[in-house]
Amino acid sequence: MRKLIVQQWVTVDNIAAEEDGGLSYVAVEPFSDKSDPAFKAAVMGFIDSVDTMILGANTYAQTKDYWPNASEQGEYGEKLNNLAKFVASSKLDDAPWGDFTAATVTRDPAATVRELKEQSGKDIWLWGSLSLMRSLLAAGVVDEVRMLVCPASRGRGTRLFEDRQDLNLIEAAPFDNGILLLRYEIKE
Repeated sequence: MRKLIVQQWVTVDNIAAEEDGGLSYVAVEPFSDKSDPAFKAAVMGFIDSVDTMILGANTYAQTKDYWPNASEQGEYGEKLNNLAKFVASSKLDDAPWGDFTAATVTRDPAATVRELKEQSGKDIWLWGSLSLMRSLLAAGVVDEVRMLVCPASRGRGTRLFEDRQDLNLIEAAPFDNGILLLRYEIKE
């Protein structure tokens, strides 16, 4: 069965979005000549393990104009743009993605994830979308949380988890660029 994997960039003090909603603490360049090769390999390994992306309406709105035209993102951008995409929204009727296949709009993301998990294919990636992540955690459809912990703190902002969440550590991998990859299974 396919898994739903949440991936979030966070600070060491568990901030996933700054007070203005930004992510200025993400200061790595995974695809430049200065990239940490091990980190780049981990990022590429992850994108190769998924074939479907689900995102919330706000994340979609923030990314739809950049990513379809992000040629500087190289192979990673090409792979991201070619993923099947679902946008959770109660207001959107369509979700174009540049010259790539448009995203499918879903009004019931938990039901969509359950259906996708029953289909054959690679894993499913929840990209950003904190509100959607929280609703899918509450619905019991998230299998794994993947945190890219940046060497920074913010003190204020939106925390990744608002409530209790019990997790089982799968992997902890530090990289020379200061990022720490933490992978957790959701405890049942």
